[in-house]
Amino acid sequence: MTDMLSITGLSKVYNDGLVALDDISLNVSEGEILALLGPNGAGKTTLISAVCGLVVATKGKITVGGFDTRSNYRLARSLIGLVPQEISLEPFEKVINTVRFSRGLFGKNTNDNCVERVLRQLSLWDKKDSKIMQLSGGMKRRVLIAKALAHEPKVLFLDEPSAGVDVELRREMWKLVADLKSQGVTIILTTHYIEEAEAIADRVGVISKGKLILLEEKKALMSRMGQKKLQISLQCPIDIIPSKLQNLKLSLSDDGLSLNYLYDTKGSSTGITKLLNKISSAGLQMSDLKTSQSSLEEIFVSLIEEPLE
Repeated sequence: MTDMLSITGLSKVYNDGLVALDDISLNVSEGEILALLGPNGAGKTTLISAVCGLVVATKGKITVGGFDTRSNYRLARSLIGLVPQEISLEPFEKVINTVRFSRGLFGKNTNDNCVERVLRQLSLWDKKDSKIMQLSGGMKRRVLIAKALAHEPKVLFLDEPSAGVDVELRREMWKLVADLKSQGVTIILTTHYIEEAEAIADRVGVISKGKLILLEEKKALMSRMGQKKLQISLQCPIDIIPSKLQNLKLSLSDDGLSLNYLYDTKGSSTGITKLLNKISSAGLQMSDLKTSQSSLEEIFVSLIEEPLE
């Protein structure tokens, strides 16, 4: 697949010595959705700002659609749409004029059909003549997305797009992102909602302290690092795990009514059969068994908490 975004050896060091980005390299293909995860201050927004020309990198190279963001800034920037974290809109302007103006900033000809299509996609058409100040926070967030899409970009950056919006709007945005992907738009998403990345991303990148510590296909990551948990429900509560089971990797629930066992699905043997036999021989009566898969959130937390080698 064609790389729409290519970043090589990107670093940003501020005058006070703060290293915001540390030698980051990654490629994002046409029509791909990449979710960037990381704690506050990890460098996610700085990375986006460097690509969009809002921050000057200390070193490294960035190309968008094959155009260098320094030597071919105008051509590279014309391919990019950015939805920032902060809501910064002219409060007294109408919604439709706000979107039209954004299209004009990129030198695009007037195209009310395009503007209407974008506003309808975001359920804003009935608000087209409303002033920005009359909109709710969630509606203002939609206007930001409409502004970013007005010039029909090939690469769309969504920096915490779901911040402050309700669940219904978040799911509408997921659908919009899926529609854009089907049209070949490349999407880079930063989010604190791990379920957002789990729902829509093709690949996941994890940034910590300015470093890209992981970049992998979502399904492969969850398969490689995910664990399964077996919950064994007991007929009668127990206070402690019997001595016969102490050497097994079991944990007891607070109410004493279930034992939890973590195992690797890719291992040569899960050890479940032996485990169940030992539980039975220890005199415990089982009433139910239930398994669950590790979530992307659990994987993310484990990555951030582990010290870097």
